[in-house]
Amino acid sequence: MAGSTHSVTNQVPPLVGYDVFSADQALTQGLKRHLDPGLLDETLADLTLLGRTAGSTQAQEWGRLANENPPRLRTHDRYGHRIDEVEFHPAWHRLLGKGVSAGLTSAWTRPGGHLRRAAAFLVWSQVEAGHLCPLSMTHAAVPALRAEPELAAVWEPLLTSTVYDSGLRPSGQKAGALFGMAMTEKQGGSDVRANTTRAVPLSEAGTYALTGHKWFCSAPMSDGFLVLARTDAGPTCFLVPRVLEDGTRNPFALQRLKDKLGNRSNASAEVEFDGTWARRVGEEGRGVRTIIEMVAATRLDCVLGSAALMRQAVAQATHHVAHREAFGAKLADQPLMSNVTADLALESEAATTLALRLAAAYDDGGEQERAFLRIAVPAAKYWVTKRCTPLVAEALECLGGNGYVEESGMPRLLRESPLNSIWEGAGNVQALDVLRALQREPQALNAFLIEVGKARGADHRLDAAVKDLLTELGDLDGIEARARRLVERIALVLQGSLLVRYAPDDVADAFCAARFGGDRGAGFGTLPHTLDLAALAERARPQI
Repeated sequence: MAGSTHSVTNQVPPLVGYDVFSADQALTQGLKRHLDPGLLDETLADLTLLGRTAGSTQAQEWGRLANENPPRLRTHDRYGHRIDEVEFHPAWHRLLGKGVSAGLTSAWTRPGGHLRRAAAFLVWSQVEAGHLCPLSMTHAAVPALRAEPELAAVWEPLLTSTVYDSGLRPSGQKAGALFGMAMTEKQGGSDVRANTTRAVPLSEAGTYALTGHKWFCSAPMSDGFLVLARTDAGPTCFLVPRVLEDGTRNPFALQRLKDKLGNRSNASAEVEFDGTWARRVGEEGRGVRTIIEMVAATRLDCVLGSAALMRQAVAQATHHVAHREAFGAKLADQPLMSNVTADLALESEAATTLALRLAAAYDDGGEQERAFLRIAVPAAKYWVTKRCTPLVAEALECLGGNGYVEESGMPRLLRESPLNSIWEGAGNVQALDVLRALQREPQALNAFLIEVGKARGADHRLDAAVKDLLTELGDLDGIEARARRLVERIALVLQGSLLVRYAPDDVADAFCAARFGGDRGAGFGTLPHTLDLAALAERARPQI
């Protein structure tokens, strides 16, 4: 009976067996634009290999298994000894190992390292997003540790190693190490100055005993953690190793794992410190300043992570509509669907282009670029992460009922999509951070205006948007209540200027028409019908 009634037709082939890197024109062209030509051939070869791995059936299966088999907390061993370990599925370790070997923690030690890493992050995140958390934390810990050269000398070679060495052992016995972070407490959230965890000095200079509770601890099976705790001088940054030099476990009691909306493969824990040994990082009372570079680096990773989710959602949507037929024609050939996928493609390309520009600024490291990042990073973090969820939801809808089914992978993307807007400071925190930079650091605004000014005269709609933004920037009194709108305009103007300068003419024209043209609808799929919608969507479709 089933054989005669259940013939399978008009189903879309799975999007596997393709090169995730080379199929992304916005990514490949952006990398070639910003990277030193002398580094290009080697980087393209490395990323092509990573892209083929990311698009393989095997890697996609790792991602599925890691998501469907979440970590399990083991507080005690069979004999009753406290062990406080988290058990992961083997697929998690395979994903993490590939991420480490691909250089996702070694940006600080290589020429062009941030741009290379950003491209690899965008590629590898599309396999499974959860395991990028420990990679991001490890990468971001390096500049904070450099506040204490002796600590950096011990830990930096391990954090930037391309060897994944799992298991809890003293640092001297490891070929590579991962770092986590424990900042947030239940009473404070983003307000880390409200933290109550205490640090009491020990006899050895620079060492302390910590007592307190952390509401969110990222990557709890890491080898070390950056932690904020209070001394008499105020909030201070500390390094907490999981295993001490003599091989004993540092008191690090995992109370429970968080039951999260998404990010299911990754463990986020509540942790209790009770006489936990720690080394101070930076000056007492200056913990927030010490850790600020780590925060900036992880905020960039939020932009990269959201851009990667957007890219994968667009890849799945454009692939689906190119193969699926309805009402006598391919979905991709139907004008309204073409409008939707073209609009999604524009949003994704703008996010990728902006993320790569930020990574290139990190590699430059000059005073002008650092000032530019002071506004550009929180503005991009605010806007790109906010746009991620509606984009993924719209891409899911392109698959119809199939997109709502777990096997499609789209629900996993949708559950993941809000995370980056919350992690490292939610929208209001980012908007207020931009305001602080505008009010206290005039060089940051100047650097931003120089950047967007490079596109002056190229598109009248962009020029008008910049003029409106300048008018709003001229009146900062009482601006806090409208900060979100201001930061949105900053991000859009920056994206528009980059696309006008670098993207194909039809992409830049469509973005300016849709985002600055004054006829923007509430969602996606409202581009002017006079644009070449099919070409915009086709640019984003992976070719397999």
